[in-house]
Amino acid sequence: MSAHRLDPDGPGRLLARPGVQVCLAALRVEGEATRLVGGCVRDALLGRDGADIDLATTLLPEDTLARARAAGLKAVPTGFEHGTVTLVVDGEPHEVTTLREDIETDGRHAVVRYGRDFARDAERRDFTINALSLSQDGRVHDTTGGLADLAAGRVRFIGDAATRIREDALRILRFFRFHARYGQDAPDPEGLAAAIAARDSLDRLSRERVRAELLKLLVAPRAVEAIATLSATGLLGRITGGVGELGRLARAARQAPYSDIARLAALSVQSTADAGRLLETLRLSKAEHARLLAYARALARLHGLTEVDARGLRALAAEFGPEAVRDVLAAVEGEPRPRISREARAALDALDHKPVMPLSGGDLVAAGLTPGRALGQALAAAKALWLAEGCPTDDAARARLLDAALTSAQA
Repeated sequence: MSAHRLDPDGPGRLLARPGVQVCLAALRVEGEATRLVGGCVRDALLGRDGADIDLATTLLPEDTLARARAAGLKAVPTGFEHGTVTLVVDGEPHEVTTLREDIETDGRHAVVRYGRDFARDAERRDFTINALSLSQDGRVHDTTGGLADLAAGRVRFIGDAATRIREDALRILRFFRFHARYGQDAPDPEGLAAAIAARDSLDRLSRERVRAELLKLLVAPRAVEAIATLSATGLLGRITGGVGELGRLARAARQAPYSDIARLAALSVQSTADAGRLLETLRLSKAEHARLLAYARALARLHGLTEVDARGLRALAAEFGPEAVRDVLAAVEGEPRPRISREARAALDALDHKPVMPLSGGDLVAAGLTPGRALGQALAAAKALWLAEGCPTDDAARARLLDAALTSAQA
């Protein structure tokens, strides 16, 4: 039995999409050919609607631009030097690229020339399942064995795996990402061996490209198995600069909804130092780094606790935010400590924002305290009480906090 049952009607539905019809009509010229290519064809065969629509054409880029504009389409030369023009139909982008042939590569950049042979163009792609094309008559063209590999759930490099990786070292990560999304059983042995042998080439990649691929991998259906293989082969350390918490990743992956950064935290963050390392290693955004930091701090606070009740849970959420607490609890689910009570989980589910203490320094000044060290100590006393009480926000709680603050100031 095949791993994936291919949908014979999928290509027809892809061709029938209004934006696709408009683009193909605009580029229809006697003696030239345009086909849908790559991921959209692969996904159509799996019965999925691919988000990215890519087309390959024998038309030169300037001709693509001219034909599209003549048809009244918005045409943007997004990668004109590489032969790519983006046609926008009803707000949906369709990338059209002139057929190409590689002349030479250095592992990061390829020198190409334009061609007219779809089979040659397919040969320069990464995996057989990404080299399928669909012509306007509804025929799926397969010159690399992609249909059989797709049905079998096999992710295989086109031609020699080592050569494909030398052309672009990012294909090491893409190999694992595509296997995690489309593959079955163990990774292709030739591809895996080539990836391990070329591990040093990962150091030459931009951190931004590595980040993008890793985050996509982390949310793939079989991410846990793929990351386990990366860890066992020593590749994960080259990518993240640290070790992986595979058990925590597996637990986080069982939670829904999930996020790539939450899974990265579960896998790679045990301390604030790890969050700082990943900021540099993966060129994370400030928001992503802040989420990892909050995770690390919440995780540290849980260490040594035997049980967390509803009050303790609200206190954690007030300090680190509900999102960070959810991330941590998903990762440590099932570990011996701490035990999270049913009431605590219900309290977390009910939180849609970070609890805010209903007493501020301004309130204490209004009550007669002078700004300074004593006021800071009074506010700290009020906060300690607030956290101990489970972060209440009603008027009665505010009155108790004000009384505790003033008593502390008088002591």
